[in-house]
Amino acid sequence: MQKVGFIGWRGMVGSVLLERMRRENDFQGFSPIFFTTSQQGQPGPDVGGGALPLRDARNLQDLADMDILVSCQGGDYTKDIHPKLRSAAWRGLWIDAASALRMNGESTIVLDPVNRPAIDRALDAGCVDFIGGNCTVSLMLIALQGLFEADLVEWVTSMTYQSASGAGAKNMKELIAQMADLGDAGRALAADPAGEVLELDRIIGAKLRDGSLPTAEFGVPLAASLIPWIDSALPCGRTREEWKGMVETNKILGRDKQIPVDGQCVRVGAMRCHSQALTVKLNRDIPLAEIESLLDQANDWVKFVPNEKEATLQKLTPAAVGGTLTIPVGRVRKMALGQQYLTAFTVGDQLLWGAAEPVRRMLLIALGRL
Repeated sequence: MQKVGFIGWRGMVGSVLLERMRRENDFQGFSPIFFTTSQQGQPGPDVGGGALPLRDARNLQDLADMDILVSCQGGDYTKDIHPKLRSAAWRGLWIDAASALRMNGESTIVLDPVNRPAIDRALDAGCVDFIGGNCTVSLMLIALQGLFEADLVEWVTSMTYQSASGAGAKNMKELIAQMADLGDAGRALAADPAGEVLELDRIIGAKLRDGSLPTAEFGVPLAASLIPWIDSALPCGRTREEWKGMVETNKILGRDKQIPVDGQCVRVGAMRCHSQALTVKLNRDIPLAEIESLLDQANDWVKFVPNEKEATLQKLTPAAVGGTLTIPVGRVRKMALGQQYLTAFTVGDQLLWGAAEPVRRMLLIALGRL
């Protein structure tokens, strides 16, 4: 029976992965072994065979005893441990949610609804590193899969509205703390039917600027605001998050001729769903009804939302999508720029299809169960 080691299972992405695997009854047909960087010897999670002692996530001998390692521990851990294992001639499968190995030539970015043939070819060829993709890229590709598969896309711009969860658990807590402080500051006036809204606005604005809100994680207030910058700067003027849009899209699609993908990435006060406003230049003009059909039928998770107010309000928001695997795409229409220009809006859970689910499904593929 194959031995699968799990690292980083207590973190945010790892916790979602564990929850999904428990819900889907995935812990069968292999031996799950849990590792830790800080609680060696303590009881691990009970996933059906009892709570076994946690192993040391930096013990190379124990790690190398695994047939498959699944890491949600983060990029620093990957950069430290992965090369040591490979130098020690370990040839097990490394499945990782972190970005550290994504663009390595030997790695395959996994998003099986979109690139399952590439995953299968990599396994057949003896490739051993399988990495989850950038969250916005993965969500965008599932949403637009029908257009990419029909070879209709000339280029894409993606203007993102990315949730606090993409920055980490501490950032999610900081957002809520900021919301609470703003609520406390404005509660009396907001509850007073005769309260002056301009005075309420003045109080909230002053609170946003007086330095009293917790900002250790974001650096500035996110509640009642936004942050039009994610990740580090590159010399070209893009942030690294924006750069990932093109390089990861094309690596996942396995295209020789690159499809330009660019835009701006913005942090907003949503908890765990990323949204994207997309502009797509089609390489030929096709009827809107055909586009809608291609989008809706591409995979089991994308759901086409008619370009109507009520449907949009009910189905195309983070509030509607959070905690689900559904990726709705709506507001689809031809643009005034010309009949080959399409606009669309999509939403997806950053912690599910944006992070944990591709890793979970890659493990099942490796085990021959998907």
